[in-house]
Amino acid sequence: MKAIVVREYGEPEVMRLEEVEIPEPVGKQVLVKLNAIGVNPVDTYLRTGLYAYVPQLPYTPGKDAAGVIEKCGPEVTKFEPGERVYTAGSISGTYAEYTLCDESQIGRLPDNISFEEGACIWTPYATSYRALFQKARCIEGETVLIHGASGGVGSAAIQWAKWFGLRVFATAGSQEGLEHVLKLGADKAFNHSDEDHFSDIREASEQGVDVIIEMLANVNLERDFEAIARFGRIVIVGSRGSLMFTPRQLMTKDITVFGMSLFNALANDLAEIHREIYEGLADGRLKPVVGKKFSLAEAPAAHHAIIEQKALGKIILIP
Repeated sequence: MKAIVVREYGEPEVMRLEEVEIPEPVGKQVLVKLNAIGVNPVDTYLRTGLYAYVPQLPYTPGKDAAGVIEKCGPEVTKFEPGERVYTAGSISGTYAEYTLCDESQIGRLPDNISFEEGACIWTPYATSYRALFQKARCIEGETVLIHGASGGVGSAAIQWAKWFGLRVFATAGSQEGLEHVLKLGADKAFNHSDEDHFSDIREASEQGVDVIIEMLANVNLERDFEAIARFGRIVIVGSRGSLMFTPRQLMTKDITVFGMSLFNALANDLAEIHREIYEGLADGRLKPVVGKKFSLAEAPAAHHAIIEQKALGKIILIP
């Protein structure tokens, strides 16, 4: 099969398309023939070798994808060959024509969801659900500010928030992005390229927002306190550097700041997320947003795009 292989850490160009053996499932493993593959910002961090968790070389990137089960190991009890699934992790990596997963790393894909949409599910929807409900403990009627809401995680967060009765403020960096988040259901949209957008958010929310989902903490965190209410919660989902920070701002409003990584979610938390995802997809309340599409061989271009360009939805690879 064809697969992307990383043999050294570095820029996107270290990813090379190679011919490798199709893995054979054993025990509780399943082999999935992939129809579409999701690209996430974390994939780019891992590739550099500078992330908190460093994959052992050589490796195939990716954990989000969708396809059909080809084979099951002899101890698999929850799935059968021929079932449509999305992946929520991978043993062998998903930037490939086939991927090997533990049966705990896949979820059933409802018939109303395409494979391309299925490749957009796990990291965006699991990350945003965990941030909103397992970390910030959002409750109906609260106001949440979602930074960078036009991307994969932000788009998913808007859908979750509206489903659970939250008032949603969203930021984006272009007119197209602003229109996109409003179409998804955001109550108000703000251009984060505007220097005064934090003041505008504060004014629109009257007392400040209750929760902030922070996608780029190194840029925004110091100013988030301008827009947040007393006793508010900030969940840091992403950061690409360091920043100068004044701890007294936490004290002044009794703010709680959570750091989170999906890697740290416990088994019962993951099981809850899978259940909520399936229910939301099946009844149409969740609808993954497919962004730009690249071929598997164009994985380096996809990595450049996800970091360097303004995203609408989730970037995917087609094997």
